Amino acid sequence: MTDEVEPLAIEGAVAVVTGGASGIGRCIARALLGRGAAVVIADVEEPALAATVRELSSLGPVSGVRTDVTDEASTAALADSVWARHGRCDLLFLNAGVTSGGGGLPWQQEPNDWRWCLGVNSIGVGIGVSTFVPRMIEDGRPGQVVITSSKDGGIAPVPTASVYAASKAAVTCFTEALHHNLIAQGTALRASVFYPSGGLMDTGLYTAARNRPPELARTGPGTGRTGMTFDELRAVVAKATGKDAPVADLDAMAELVLDGVAARRFVIARDLDQSAELLHRRADAIARGDAPPLSGLLG
Repeated sequence: MTDEVEPLAIEGAVAVVTGGASGIGRCIARALLGRGAAVVIADVEEPALAATVRELSSLGPVSGVRTDVTDEASTAALADSVWARHGRCDLLFLNAGVTSGGGGLPWQQEPNDWRWCLGVNSIGVGIGVSTFVPRMIEDGRPGQVVITSSKDGGIAPVPTASVYAASKAAVTCFTEALHHNLIAQGTALRASVFYPSGGLMDTGLYTAARNRPPELARTGPGTGRTGMTFDELRAVVAKATGKDAPVADLDAMAELVLDGVAARRFVIARDLDQSAELLHRRADAIARGDAPPLSGLLG
């Protein structure tokens, strides 16, 4: 089956960005406004959402809707607001994400770590797709669904982040299925999987527990890096590796994402040649019946 589609126009598009009040999501929203799109930012953290909308309002048409991506009614209310304000959604960035209990050994992860991490990272994506995509298909306009995964799981599991990596592996598999089905059904939509890359991410991911629901709290102690500031994380990595880790340029990464969206690429990431080498090593090990090699990806 061939997939021949025209490049996608970002100027004049209506875009929705979940997890858009901070980190990569905020940079994607800023980049979209810079390219002439109208942007609706969705985020569960209302003060940060209001501050981000104020910060970006001078760049173009931007609004915010508090949204819990794990809740069907909340996500439906987001979609209703988007269609009421703009009449359509052309670009859907399902970007909201959290860690789990913060690293540690697999058997140190509690059931609530699974419930919270997969609830946001995986089930939240499913809710977003089932809520938005049917409306987007019905509109019949060319569009793109961009799902933020991670090389930590999406390319190779990371033993020190087992639950988080599992959630991102699920997202990658789901995005591939979504993409092929959008083509098979003759829609004007396509999907992209986005792998943030280029160094440590100053995104607030490691302090995501600030938004963790009380009913999903851990009953035991933390297992790793959860709650660290970014500077504390950099210090831990430097001590472990003996050198300063590179820090990703989030604004440059956002521009990379939009370039990939405009070109309608399925995989949007840097250093894919390195990822391919790792995947070949994994495939060779699997063919021998061996456990694949450990991954040291920072994604």
